[in-house]
Amino acid sequence: MATFAEYAALARQLADQRRETDRDAVAADRHRSALRATLDQLTRRLDAQSHRLDQLGRAAGVTADPPAAPGARPASPTGSPAPAGAGASGGRAGGSPEPGTAGAGGAADAPGRPGVGAYPRGGTTGAVVAVPTAAGVPAPRAGSVDPGAELAEARRLADETDRLIGLTEAVGRRPPLLPAWSPLARALAVYAACAAAGVVLAVVLLGVAGVVASPGAVYVATCGALPVLCFVAGYLVLGRWGRPALGADGPPPRFVPLGFVTCVLLMPLAYCGYLVLFRLLG
Repeated sequence: MATFAEYAALARQLADQRRETDRDAVAADRHRSALRATLDQLTRRLDAQSHRLDQLGRAAGVTADPPAAPGARPASPTGSPAPAGAGASGGRAGGSPEPGTAGAGGAADAPGRPGVGAYPRGGTTGAVVAVPTAAGVPAPRAGSVDPGAELAEARRLADETDRLIGLTEAVGRRPPLLPAWSPLARALAVYAACAAAGVVLAVVLLGVAGVVASPGAVYVATCGALPVLCFVAGYLVLGRWGRPALGADGPPPRFVPLGFVTCVLLMPLAYCGYLVLFRLLG
């Protein structure tokens, strides 16, 4: 017969087990709360990333496909919606199953993809069973999934996505033309290239002077019309390829006085210098 001391020891043991159970329950609840808070934070980050990616796509002229409406039936390979009974009965018309195929067991019998057999029934108490999978169907993951590890991996991927989005935005804020150059250096290079092209064209016109047109008309064109055309060309090039895709509220800086001086003044001077050098050498 049990004594009072044995009853007291049993009561103390039960009380200790109860306290341990309460502590485990409190720790599990705190762990679930921490996981829930982490999940909410990742959800907000993903929403912000989706908004930023949508802005980048709109700036680049790319729009994402709208999501499918809830309840919409999947389309067949020919493009028409699948029949209402397809994939659910798994049999022939009228509900009778084909020989050797899934019966009227629903999604548990027929996963809905060609080449995928029915799930085994019975005798699988928590064990992972090797099921034949078709192309594109992931195999079942063995063992239990650690939510903390999955959230840590999701956080790492979110950090990598933020880094790549930042790089994309940095590239998008640079103009396509000479992105590593400053606006002043870019404008000077564009106007100088246009002036050099004008000098080459003026030399070509000088070579055909007297054949196609009179020498006076060629001189007027090379000293008056060509510099203006070179300036207009540089102005248009800076307006077209000197504007970044992101963060550009107004027109890009084109430095009109610099372009006018470079094309309208320096080009005739370079052309006259070429003529003087040609006469001295000739």
